[in-house]
Amino acid sequence: MPSRSAGVISQDWEPIVLNRRRQRTSELRDPKAVNQAIRAGAVVETVKKHDAGSNKKASSALSGAVVNARKLDEQTEPVALDRVPAEVRLAIQKARIAKKLSQVDLAKAICEKPQVVQEYESGKAVPNQAVLSKMERILEVKLRGKGIAKA
Repeated sequence: MPSRSAGVISQDWEPIVLNRRRQRTSELRDPKAVNQAIRAGAVVETVKKHDAGSNKKASSALSGAVVNARKLDEQTEPVALDRVPAEVRLAIQKARIAKKLSQVDLAKAICEKPQVVQEYESGKAVPNQAVLSKMERILEVKLRGKGIAKA
């Protein structure tokens, strides 16, 4: 039989805990957690981000390479969207009144919100062909194309 030494036997490794949950970054940023870490003597790093959360231009070194997004959008897209023309607004109003419908009744008939009908009649809405076709069907007038009704 092999002989054993009479010395003290001990472990030479550290125990590893496998069930411990990692802290989330939101928990690490919590002021209470930061204060607790400072009291415990842990090293806490704070970084102030300059211009964080703002939509300012980049630093002067990069300003030549960075193009303002608003200017780029204005060059590629029209600034003002088309609104409902006056003859369409009047045709909707006259046809609705001729059918003895309120704006709410018309909205229910076309499965839209009453605000949609109100915006079309006041000229604030951007024309949607699907909504106009529903109105044409219920009001029995032409609202799109060349033959707009002059009721």
